[in-house]
Amino acid sequence: MYTPVLATLGYVLSTDGKRVLMIHRNKRPNDYHYGKYNGLGGRLEPNEDIVSGMRREIQEESGLIADTLVLRGTISWPGFGKHGEGWFGFVFRIESWHGEPHQGNEEGTLEWVPLDSLATLPLWPSDHHFLPMVFDADPRPFHGSMPWKDGKMLSWSYQRG
Repeated sequence: MYTPVLATLGYVLSTDGKRVLMIHRNKRPNDYHYGKYNGLGGRLEPNEDIVSGMRREIQEESGLIADTLVLRGTISWPGFGKHGEGWFGFVFRIESWHGEPHQGNEEGTLEWVPLDSLATLPLWPSDHHFLPMVFDADPRPFHGSMPWKDGKMLSWSYQRG
Protein backbone atom coordinates (compact mmCIF):
# COMPACT_ATOMS: atom_id res chain seq x y z
CA MET A 1 0.00 0.00 0.00
CA TYR A 2 1.24 3.48 -0.92
CA THR A 3 0.97 5.80 2.09
CA PRO A 4 2.81 8.99 1.12
CA VAL A 5 3.39 12.10 3.18
CA LEU A 6 0.74 14.62 2.03
CA ALA A 7 2.15 18.06 1.31
CA THR A 8 1.57 21.40 -0.36
CA LEU A 9 3.91 23.33 -2.63
CA GLY A 10 3.12 26.93 -3.53
CA TYR A 11 4.53 29.56 -5.83
CA VAL A 12 3.63 33.13 -4.80
CA LEU A 13 3.51 35.55 -7.72
CA SER A 14 4.45 39.20 -7.32
CA THR A 15 1.65 41.72 -7.80
CA ASP A 16 2.85 42.40 -11.37
CA GLY A 17 3.02 38.66 -12.10
CA LYS A 18 6.66 38.84 -13.23
CA ARG A 19 8.42 37.42 -10.18
CA VAL A 20 7.92 34.47 -7.86
CA LEU A 21 8.80 34.20 -4.17
CA MET A 22 11.26 31.36 -3.59
CA ILE A 23 13.07 30.11 -0.53
CA HIS A 24 16.80 29.60 -0.92
CA ARG A 25 17.52 26.70 1.45
CA ASN A 26 20.83 28.08 2.70
CA LYS A 27 20.65 27.99 6.51
CA ARG A 28 21.21 24.36 7.55
CA PRO A 29 24.04 22.42 5.84
CA ASN A 30 22.45 19.10 6.85
CA ASP A 31 19.16 20.06 5.13
CA TYR A 32 18.11 17.55 2.44
CA HIS A 33 17.32 20.57 0.21
CA TYR A 34 20.46 22.58 1.15
CA GLY A 35 21.57 25.02 -1.54
CA LYS A 36 18.43 24.64 -3.64
CA TYR A 37 15.62 27.08 -4.35
CA ASN A 38 12.12 25.80 -3.62
CA GLY A 39 8.58 27.00 -3.58
CA LEU A 40 6.94 27.36 -0.19
CA GLY A 41 5.04 24.57 1.51
CA GLY A 42 5.26 21.49 3.62
CA ARG A 43 3.41 18.67 5.28
CA LEU A 44 -0.32 18.71 5.76
CA GLU A 45 -1.40 18.69 9.41
CA PRO A 46 -4.02 16.20 10.68
CA ASN A 47 -7.60 17.42 10.06
CA GLU A 48 -6.37 20.10 7.63
CA ASP A 49 -7.61 20.45 4.04
CA ILE A 50 -5.10 21.25 1.31
CA VAL A 51 -6.09 24.91 0.90
CA SER A 52 -5.88 25.57 4.65
CA GLY A 53 -2.55 23.75 4.73
CA MET A 54 -1.19 25.81 1.85
CA ARG A 55 -2.35 29.07 3.45
CA ARG A 56 -0.77 28.07 6.77
CA GLU A 57 2.55 27.16 5.14
CA ILE A 58 2.66 30.41 3.13
CA GLN A 59 2.04 32.43 6.28
CA GLU A 60 4.54 30.48 8.39
CA GLU A 61 7.29 30.54 5.78
CA SER A 62 6.83 34.06 4.40
CA GLY A 63 4.53 36.10 6.65
CA LEU A 64 2.10 36.60 3.72
CA ILE A 65 -1.62 35.85 3.77
CA ALA A 66 -2.63 33.99 0.60
CA ASP A 67 -5.90 35.25 -0.87
CA THR A 68 -6.25 33.62 -4.30
CA LEU A 69 -4.84 30.12 -4.68
CA VAL A 70 -5.07 28.17 -7.92
CA LEU A 71 -4.46 24.42 -7.78
CA ARG A 72 -2.15 23.85 -10.76
CA GLY A 73 -1.59 20.16 -10.21
CA THR A 74 -0.61 17.18 -8.13
CA ILE A 75 2.56 15.13 -8.08
CA SER A 76 3.24 11.73 -6.60
CA TRP A 77 6.90 11.41 -5.56
CA PRO A 78 7.39 7.76 -4.49
CA GLY A 79 10.80 7.34 -2.84
CA PHE A 80 11.60 11.08 -2.71
CA GLY A 81 12.03 11.50 1.04
CA LYS A 82 15.36 11.53 2.81
CA HIS A 83 14.64 7.99 4.04
CA GLY A 84 12.93 6.79 0.85
CA GLU A 85 9.41 7.69 1.92
CA GLY A 86 6.89 8.73 -0.71
CA TRP A 87 5.43 12.23 -0.92
CA PHE A 88 2.26 13.42 -2.62
CA GLY A 89 2.09 17.15 -3.32
CA PHE A 90 -0.68 19.57 -4.20
CA VAL A 91 0.94 22.31 -6.27
CA PHE A 92 -0.53 25.83 -6.14
CA ARG A 93 0.05 29.17 -7.79
CA ILE A 94 -0.77 32.00 -5.37
CA GLU A 95 -2.05 34.86 -7.50
CA SER A 96 -3.01 37.37 -4.82
CA TRP A 97 -1.96 37.91 -1.24
CA HIS A 98 -1.55 40.63 1.34
CA GLY A 99 0.97 41.50 4.01
CA GLU A 100 4.71 42.05 3.98
CA PRO A 101 7.07 39.15 3.46
CA HIS A 102 9.79 38.69 6.03
CA GLN A 103 13.40 37.90 5.15
CA GLY A 104 13.13 34.14 5.61
CA ASN A 105 13.01 31.46 8.27
CA GLU A 106 15.17 28.78 9.85
CA GLU A 107 15.35 26.94 6.50
CA GLY A 108 16.59 29.79 4.35
CA THR A 109 16.16 33.27 2.90
CA LEU A 110 13.27 34.44 0.76
CA GLU A 111 13.94 35.97 -2.64
CA TRP A 112 11.70 37.41 -5.36
CA VAL A 113 13.00 35.74 -8.52
CA PRO A 114 12.11 36.88 -12.07
CA LEU A 115 9.98 34.17 -13.69
CA ASP A 116 12.13 34.24 -16.80
CA SER A 117 15.26 33.33 -14.78
CA LEU A 118 13.66 30.62 -12.62
CA ALA A 119 15.20 27.83 -14.73
CA THR A 120 18.73 29.17 -14.10
CA LEU A 121 18.53 28.70 -10.30
CA PRO A 122 19.87 25.66 -8.46
CA LEU A 123 16.58 23.77 -8.27
CA TRP A 124 15.93 20.08 -7.91
CA PRO A 125 16.61 18.97 -11.52
CA SER A 126 13.17 17.38 -11.55
CA ASP A 127 11.45 20.74 -10.95
CA HIS A 128 12.17 21.71 -14.56
CA HIS A 129 9.62 19.10 -15.67
CA PHE A 130 6.62 20.57 -13.86
CA LEU A 131 7.43 24.24 -13.15
CA PRO A 132 6.48 25.44 -16.66
CA MET A 133 2.97 24.03 -16.09
CA VAL A 134 2.62 25.93 -12.80
CA PHE A 135 2.93 29.23 -14.68
CA ASP A 136 1.47 28.49 -18.11
CA ALA A 137 -1.90 29.73 -19.36
CA ASP A 138 -3.43 26.25 -19.79
CA PRO A 139 -6.30 26.14 -17.28
CA ARG A 140 -6.18 22.34 -16.99
CA PRO A 141 -4.36 21.02 -13.93
CA PHE A 142 -1.52 18.53 -14.36
CA HIS A 143 -1.27 15.27 -12.44
CA GLY A 144 2.13 13.63 -12.44
CA SER A 145 4.13 10.77 -11.10
CA MET A 146 7.85 11.14 -10.43
CA PRO A 147 9.43 8.08 -8.82
CA TRP A 148 12.77 8.53 -7.01
CA LYS A 149 15.49 6.21 -5.76
CA ASP A 150 18.62 7.12 -3.82
CA GLY A 151 18.07 10.86 -4.28
CA LYS A 152 17.60 10.69 -8.05
CA MET A 153 14.51 11.00 -10.20
CA LEU A 154 13.84 7.81 -12.17
CA SER A 155 11.08 9.00 -14.52
CA TRP A 156 8.34 11.58 -15.07
CA SER A 157 4.91 11.11 -16.53
CA TYR A 158 1.84 13.31 -16.34
CA GLN A 159 -1.61 13.99 -17.69
CA ARG A 160 -3.61 17.18 -17.92
CA GLY A 161 -7.24 17.04 -17.05
